[in-house]
Amino acid sequence: MAAADRMDIQASIDRWIRPEIRALSAYHVPDSSGLIKLDAMENPYTWPEALRQEWLELLHKTDVNRYPDPQGSELKQQLRISMDIPEEAGVLLGNGSDELIQMLALTLAGPDRVVLSVEPSFVMYRMIALFAGMPYQGVPLNSEDFSLDLPALLEAIEQHRPAILYLACPNNPTGNLFDAAQIHQIIQTAPGLVIVDEAYAPFTDTSYMGEVGRYPNLLVMRTLSKLGLAGLRLGLLAGPKPWLDEIDKTRLPYNINTLTQVSAGVALRHEAVFDAQTTLIRQQRSQLFAALDGIDGISPYPSSANFILVRMPASRADEIHTAMREQRVLVKNLSGAHPLLADCLRITVGTPAENRAAIHALKAAL
Repeated sequence: MAAADRMDIQASIDRWIRPEIRALSAYHVPDSSGLIKLDAMENPYTWPEALRQEWLELLHKTDVNRYPDPQGSELKQQLRISMDIPEEAGVLLGNGSDELIQMLALTLAGPDRVVLSVEPSFVMYRMIALFAGMPYQGVPLNSEDFSLDLPALLEAIEQHRPAILYLACPNNPTGNLFDAAQIHQIIQTAPGLVIVDEAYAPFTDTSYMGEVGRYPNLLVMRTLSKLGLAGLRLGLLAGPKPWLDEIDKTRLPYNINTLTQVSAGVALRHEAVFDAQTTLIRQQRSQLFAALDGIDGISPYPSSANFILVRMPASRADEIHTAMREQRVLVKNLSGAHPLLADCLRITVGTPAENRAAIHALKAAL
């Protein structure tokens, strides 16, 4: 392409692309080929052969020449049972949690409508707010343990009157649960919707799903990705039906494809398989934490999720991350993502062999 053409294209981009979009970087997913992949909070265990065979036989009988069930009605009923969703609650399905966050933003966006969350937390709360043209306000967590700074959060609610407030429980990337009494106070105080994001529900016994219906502004968001179905991209939002009926208007038609509906249905009929895998991951989380805690010079943070945040020696996170990758272990480098995450790496809990490899690579990098 000629230099003049490139200049013309850039001039058009500068004219038409929103400045806040031009200022962003696209979400980056690193190449993990040939690496032990411990950077994305995935379940490391595949489906057992008998379940895989049942799944393939059902897919063989599934036709894809017609559009899928637009509401995913059968799948919704399975999810209600699996996740103990209150009978009176509405349920909305999304292509992962990301699409649900997008639907919420599109539904509530407007002049001076603010999205509020704590920081550090799931980056898509901020990014999708920007995509939708909504101002985003982040309230820093307490630096010593990543707990809620309740006075600052209540002050931000009073000042910004957020249309949407997100709280991830457990929080990503810190792994901790927030104080339940404080969350209830926030729900009662917030003027708009409060979304409790329970993406890591399989790895903790704490849930606010039973609270749905108790508060008129509480919605609970879940995903099947961390359970072991990340490749299907399936999330759900539960809450008062009048709210979900409005949010559903921004859902693109047929957003949950036929193969996802069928595949998730098979998995939910064999929930015991995934419960057993979750139990293994919880056990391995404890063992991985103990191993990390025994390494001089680093500080792992207690986690209720399927990953552990670890603070490295000062100014060495980039170097250690690179050294671990050179040893074929890929973890997430969060240093620089937020001031409270300076020098931090996040390690997904893998299989026993993967965890041993991570510890070996980390010790060698140190």
